[in-house]
Amino acid sequence: MVEFSDKQSGVLRGMLPAALTGLGVVVLGVLLNPFGFPEHADAPLRLRLLGQACLVPAFFLAVAIGRVGNHRFLNAEDIDGGGLTKGSARVLLLQSLLQNTLEQAGMAAAVYVGWSLLAPGDWLSVVPLATLCFAVGRLLFFAGYAKGAPARAFGFALTNYPTVMMMFTLIGYSAWRMFSPG
Repeated sequence: MVEFSDKQSGVLRGMLPAALTGLGVVVLGVLLNPFGFPEHADAPLRLRLLGQACLVPAFFLAVAIGRVGNHRFLNAEDIDGGGLTKGSARVLLLQSLLQNTLEQAGMAAAVYVGWSLLAPGDWLSVVPLATLCFAVGRLLFFAGYAKGAPARAFGFALTNYPTVMMMFTLIGYSAWRMFSPG
């Protein structure tokens, strides 16, 4: 049996409820369709949903970019950029937030595209539920990042797990559709 450090245990305590939330978002979004999307949603509805959903990760990406840029502008030590200076502790932290947000936003946008275009219409409620998780998760991740891994774990996982669970669900659904008769 692996013994976890206090930090690892703290991360696990943050990740588990977020993983359950992510699973709940997909399962309940599919089964309950809380936003009442029609079973045979048309292309304009799907594209509108996709456009709205992608605004959420784009917004948080813009915030992360803006925070780095604002910091660089206001701090002579960092104004020349990462390629020309070593960087202060603050700019390195902001760059880490930006890097993680870029990764999360890229994956979320790709999965939102796939889900919005390929999933049955009555599964589309998962997309706005996942974008809500993305937004809340990013806020918690930003707020907890400087306090260490346990403090940011729930926010990271709440951003990540709904997207990952959507991806695997959609892969399974697409494979089933590809190989099922009719």
